[in-house]
This record gives sequence, structure tokens and C-alpha cells, in this order.
Amino acid sequence: MTTPAMGAVRAAFPDASITVAAPPAVAELFSPHPHCDRVMVFDKKRRHRGLRGLWRFAQELGRERFDLTVLFQNAFEAAFLTFVARIPVRLGYRTDGRGLLLTHGVDLGAGERLLHHTDYYLSLLERAGLRGGNGRLRLECTEAEKEYARRLLSAHRFWVGINPGAAYGSAKRWLPERFAEVADTLASRLGAGILVTGGPGEEDIGRDIETALRSPCLNLTGRTTVRQLMAVIERCGLFVTNDSGPMHVAAALGVPIVALFGSTDPTTTSPLGDNVRIVRKPVYCAPCLKRSCPTDHACMEAITADDVLEAAESLGLRSAP
Repeated sequence: MTTPAMGAVRAAFPDASITVAAPPAVAELFSPHPHCDRVMVFDKKRRHRGLRGLWRFAQELGRERFDLTVLFQNAFEAAFLTFVARIPVRLGYRTDGRGLLLTHGVDLGAGERLLHHTDYYLSLLERAGLRGGNGRLRLECTEAEKEYARRLLSAHRFWVGINPGAAYGSAKRWLPERFAEVADTLASRLGAGILVTGGPGEEDIGRDIETALRSPCLNLTGRTTVRQLMAVIERCGLFVTNDSGPMHVAAALGVPIVALFGSTDPTTTSPLGDNVRIVRKPVYCAPCLKRSCPTDHACMEAITADDVLEAAESLGLRSAP
């Protein structure tokens, strides 16, 4: 969701060398990416773990002699790292008590708090006088990655991606048996192949879907890199997903999406695109933004397979001949 803002930075500084600092999984999304020239990996679980690791990363930033840093993160830690690195211009929202660490701090108004994350990042730049780009999400696969996906998914012309996980927590996850019901119906209606996706740690969820399916599927849960996952998502004719990182990847790649929302708020984190349908049922406790549901998971229990199929049908999808 930062990619439109990154496009604005690139437009404002067309001749600059732009570096993205990001944790390992996110760093893969930008390796490569047209809005940046290189990536520095900030790995808090290994090389940059603890106070010593944070100091090490600050020193690594300092050796690069950057002229400007844009802090899309709200965290104090991000501002502290760039302050210690002595980057001369530090732009970010004055949040989390970090105002004194910024040279160009932007006050966070009530309006910004209600913005979609993409607009939130763009607003930071606009209020600092930086404008440009087309405002659209953007990710790109390499030709080698596209060829990998073509070979892997050669059995069908049309694939329905099923993404049943959500790294943030179980509160965001729809029921596996209902995902399977939707997948079986779409496979029959569209003559589609079923692709199950997910990251490390979500293998059990993928197996639950595979077991519940009557149709054959290709279960890639936990078996792809981030870049490979991007490539296979790009080949999908439809992506049915919980609110998750892969959902936003699909949006950035222009894939038609049916997105299921329960505990989270689509006002701020919905996928952006022309072919997107949001399925959500109003319940008394949502959005709660909790990782796990403390009660009855009513927000997800209320969504039926028919609700999701109706949303998919409204996209006007047709299997390729």
C-alpha cells in the first residue's frame, strides 16, 4: 500500500537513487521494483535483533550517507534509527512521541486517521510539498518469474486462487470448509483450476482446504518464495481471500478479487482496484481489530458461501476458451 507514495517520491526526485529499507518478506516485494533502485533488509529476528542489532542497522544506514528519509511507518523506532544514522532530512508524521527526531514532522490530524492507508501515505508527502505519480498500486514480476508461473500452472487456462490465511491472526480468517465450497462451485462453473496459496506457518490451513475440496487443487501453501507467490497470483483469473498481504499483492497486479472482511476495517485496508468486491456482514463487535476472536467469530460466521459466490458472479468472470 506504500507503492503509490513511492511512485510520488520517484516522480519528485527522478534522478535520485532510492533505497527501500524493509523486513525480509516485504523486501522481496521490492527486489526488484520500478520505484526503487535497491533494498536494505532490516531483519529484527536475526542480524538486527535487540538493541545491539538496532544499533548495527543504524550504523549501516549511516554509512550510506542518505540525504533524505521518508518514514511511512509511524513507529518511534524508525525515526530513532534514522536520527542515529544522521540522515539530514527526516520526514514523517509526528506520532509515537518521535516529533523531536524529525526535521520535517507532519502533525497527524483527525482526517488522516480515517484515510485508507494508501491515501495516508500520500497525504504525508503532499503536506510536505511532494506530489506526482499516478496514485495506483504497483508490483511487477520479472520475466523469469512469469515463466515459472506459466510452467507451473500450464494445466488450466483459468485459475481461481484461494487464500485462506492471514498472518495477523485467526480473527481475519474465514472458515476452511466454506472456502472449499466456493472453490468447488467455481471450478464447476468456470472449468477452473484451484490454486491454494499461503505463507510459512499456514500449511495446516492449506491442508484443511485441500481435504475439504471435492475438486483437485494445487496447494502451494508454504511452498513458494514471496516473488514466486507474486507470479502465481498474477496468473489467477480470480483471487478469493481474507484481508491479508497476498490480497494487496493481487490488487497491485490487477487480479480480480473477492475479499472477505470481518475483524478489520475495509475503510482503511481494502484492496484497491477496479475489479474488487468486498464481502462483509455488519455485526455488533466489528471491526474490533483483534488478532483472535474472544467471543463467537460472528463477523466471519455470518458470511456464507453464497455471499462469496454472488460477489464473484458480479465480476462477470468468464473462463478463457
